[in-house]
Amino acid sequence: MGGTLRSRNRRNIDDTHDVSGASSRAGIESLTLDTPTSDIEIYAKEVLHALIADNLPPTPNNFSLYFDRLLEEKSENLRKQIHSMLELEESNDAENTILLEQSLKQGFGSIKNILNVTANLYKNMSLMTKILDKRKRELGEKPEIQEAVGIVATLEGDVSKLNSILKTQSSQMKGIYDETAKIIKNVEHETIFDNQFGVYNKRYLLRKVEQEIKLLNEFKHKSSLIMIELCRDLRKSVKNDKAIILMTRTIARLLLKTSRRSDIVAHYGNGVFSMLLKHTDIESAKKASERLIDLVSNSNFFLADREIQLKISIGVTSIESTSSVEEIIVNAMDGIEKAYSHKDTDYSVTLRSAK
Repeated sequence: MGGTLRSRNRRNIDDTHDVSGASSRAGIESLTLDTPTSDIEIYAKEVLHALIADNLPPTPNNFSLYFDRLLEEKSENLRKQIHSMLELEESNDAENTILLEQSLKQGFGSIKNILNVTANLYKNMSLMTKILDKRKRELGEKPEIQEAVGIVATLEGDVSKLNSILKTQSSQMKGIYDETAKIIKNVEHETIFDNQFGVYNKRYLLRKVEQEIKLLNEFKHKSSLIMIELCRDLRKSVKNDKAIILMTRTIARLLLKTSRRSDIVAHYGNGVFSMLLKHTDIESAKKASERLIDLVSNSNFFLADREIQLKISIGVTSIESTSSVEEIIVNAMDGIEKAYSHKDTDYSVTLRSAK
């Protein structure tokens, strides 16, 4: 296991005299000219001060990151007050995209159901044609009811015409379905949401890690990545695929519950989840991992009359500006493997090897 990175010392709002440059000091001082009228205003100014003190531009994205990060250190009353206000805000673009993806897939599912119903209707009409033909032959064997044979022949012609129309419409419906399937397939290449577990997908995670590497090159802050999976020993002992899926979904919900708004929770694949912790050094990532382990271990799962204590293994690594996305992912996955070999902990840190 590699060593840990030194934690960044975040300046207090009152330590503004440490900021270099007259323009920076003037900017900070100008923020305090007006007396804040509410706790939220006081907190917003503190977030802005922290950004400037850490030499980060106060962009909306950075402000949001620090807004969430600093809030963890505030009183429970202030956290509840701010969270209640945040719940009233509209969904962000990513959430809107997720809703759109879900609507598209639901629409595609409806079209598929229509095609299935149409196909069954066509099969039933074909069956009806065969039944009429059989009855016609049976009546033909009885000369005394030739009039009935003529009626059946007329009915057979009508059904045949209807069957032909239905066959054409069914073919058109299949063409529409195939075109829609191609559209949905193209959309899936750009999706960001994992429907099975209700979190972001691997594609979105890799894109965000790549973006974070570029931001690290620009602003020199620290971020971390953790990979999480349901303990393998637990999966082996359960031996029930449906139960394992349900337990994995429970893990996903707990990850969302404990994550900050700025964290990216994603399903990497095969039941392995990942959390991108922006502006979080290794020590903070380790603490976050410990909180996750405690939260999961206190969440029991019931399988029939059996109570199962959930358990996870976590790999932790730093996001380095000189590493590739693949190297960062491999380091985090290596951390999971090391966690299994350590009997005294359920997580392990793997840092980039010196080159």
